Amino acid sequence: MDMSQYLEIFIDESKEHLQTINEQLLELEKNPEDLSIVNEIFRSAHTLKGMSATMGFEDLANLTHQMENVLDGIRNHKIVVTADLLDVVFSAVDDLEAMVNSIAEGGDGKRDVHEVVQQLKQIEKGEVPSFASETKQEAVNTAPALVQTYGEFEYNILQQSKEQGFYAYEIRVKLRADCLLKAARVFMVFEVLNQAGEVIKSNPPVEQLEEEQFDQEFIVTVVTKEPTEQIYERIMKVSEIEEVVVHAIDVDQFKSAQEAVPKETEVVAAQESEEVAVTVEKTEQKEKETAHKQAAANKTIRVNIERLDILMNLFEELVIDRGRLEQISRELNHPELHETVERMSRISSDLQNIILNMRMVPVETVFNRFPRMVRQLARDLGKKINLEIIGAETELDRTVIDEIGDPLVHLLRNAIDHGIEMPEVRRAKGKPEEGTVKLKAYHSGNHVFIEIEDDGAGINREKVLQKAINKGVISKQNVANLTDKQICELIFASGFSTADKISDISGRGVGLDVVKNTIESLGGSVTIDSEEGSGSIFSIQLPLTLSIISVMLVEIQHEKYAIPLSSIIETAIIKKEDVLHAHHQKVIDFRGKVVPLLFLKDVFEVPAVKEEEDFLSVVIVRKGEKMAGLVVDSFIGQQEVVLKSLGNYLTSVFAISGATILGDGQVALIIDCNALIK
Repeated sequence: MDMSQYLEIFIDESKEHLQTINEQLLELEKNPEDLSIVNEIFRSAHTLKGMSATMGFEDLANLTHQMENVLDGIRNHKIVVTADLLDVVFSAVDDLEAMVNSIAEGGDGKRDVHEVVQQLKQIEKGEVPSFASETKQEAVNTAPALVQTYGEFEYNILQQSKEQGFYAYEIRVKLRADCLLKAARVFMVFEVLNQAGEVIKSNPPVEQLEEEQFDQEFIVTVVTKEPTEQIYERIMKVSEIEEVVVHAIDVDQFKSAQEAVPKETEVVAAQESEEVAVTVEKTEQKEKETAHKQAAANKTIRVNIERLDILMNLFEELVIDRGRLEQISRELNHPELHETVERMSRISSDLQNIILNMRMVPVETVFNRFPRMVRQLARDLGKKINLEIIGAETELDRTVIDEIGDPLVHLLRNAIDHGIEMPEVRRAKGKPEEGTVKLKAYHSGNHVFIEIEDDGAGINREKVLQKAINKGVISKQNVANLTDKQICELIFASGFSTADKISDISGRGVGLDVVKNTIESLGGSVTIDSEEGSGSIFSIQLPLTLSIISVMLVEIQHEKYAIPLSSIIETAIIKKEDVLHAHHQKVIDFRGKVVPLLFLKDVFEVPAVKEEEDFLSVVIVRKGEKMAGLVVDSFIGQQEVVLKSLGNYLTSVFAISGATILGDGQVALIIDCNALIK
């Protein structure tokens, strides 16, 4: 059977399943007790394994099968979720992604995954992964010996247990500082220990533990036939536990001491039942949500993006013809033709909205890869980072989505590396050890705004100025004239970096200048708002779509140009005598602000065929905080036009972003206001 016809669907669905696994693993790290998350990961892995085996990609299927075994162990309470375990599973997911990408590029999907398979097998057997064994072994065995004192009764039990082949352990359990129901957690620890063996003694006594008359730590003595590893893992399954230290007791090394034996209080299972009920309720809720998502998915179809591009191109031609028809209708002034053209315009406008919406993609598709990246970066740098994602459902045109990923990666890495301080530094400043990075997207008018906000150190004004002077970005004479915002924006200069040393993450001066250039090439802008000691906000403004835009048509001599409405503040007619001179530049006073004038006929070297008039037609445009007045001969009016590129031979034309065909067949050049405003 020929499977090649299904290859494209396989690649798309594999990427979706891997994305789901990545997201759910991050959730599992936050809620290791939530089995509904494990079931969700297991379902995606199981589907991926089945698809891979069917398509004949055995390496992919085998690695997924090994990962599935570990997930099954977690589901059945045989394996406890730890950060080291998740590191191994994440590593396996990275290999799976590399295999799928290899297949997508025409490869065979083969990869050397011997090391990660070995680690997964170790986890499946209950062993410690080789790279993490030293750390974990230390946690299990390094404990102060014989913290508790024992009476005759406990001593006899310990002695008899040893003769019958039982092990005796002293276990020190430390609860997290933010644990609210300490007694409930103690009961749950007792419950899991009673399942493994028998609790002999506790310190503080059970009565005090019930009344929560202890700080964060307590010690229990238990006899069991289970080894230290399994005891450790059993206790770590209980949530809100920070540390567990298990120490084996040698009964022969101490003598019994007479002491009153506190009567063991029967462990009440009500709290455990309540926990189980909550877990079952969560699982049922999760299953309902999954069923709802699957039902919604059944109402959608996959469409190749190339087909949407072809549909968009055909509609663009329709927009051009619509403009031509509207012009003919005005010239002939025929009532019935006029009515028909108006109706066609309304229908085509609705069609335009539908086609544009079909091309709209939630920024979630880009945001999804960041939590995993932030987690790894935080571990590499030894920092504690909480990434908050807000407005992931905000939609952008696919052409913009394709380009925005890399700039956001640079800005997030910048926020984590330069912005968020080390935990000890934050503690010294009175901040929480865990830094917060917010990634936020929202609509405003015809634009989408994406903000990266951190509560870190902010931008050091003096350090930036010193580096800028050393690099020759600015001169010492110009420093006094700069505002704080302008100083912050110096970090966008090419080759600029405030890192003290070069690392894998930063220090080479490549990144923020690329961010600025990429965003401006998309017709957007990026601004910085920073307060030293409190943090920074990088705000990106992007157009909703790049293909059909609203413009103001203007005339310069006998040539027509289009200025994007997104850049225009307003239009004005001014007298020639109102034009002023400042710093060898013609300027006007616009609402109390000095705005420089740019004569487009000079910029574009348009041949003069008309005589100059006593009034100037000015279009006030802006780029971020900067403004300029573009002087034209006359305004034609507002129109929706199709943006066409100038082709490979005209890539470096100054201040022209593309062209459009008007209703009368003429070509109008579209002005790039960002290039005009320096």
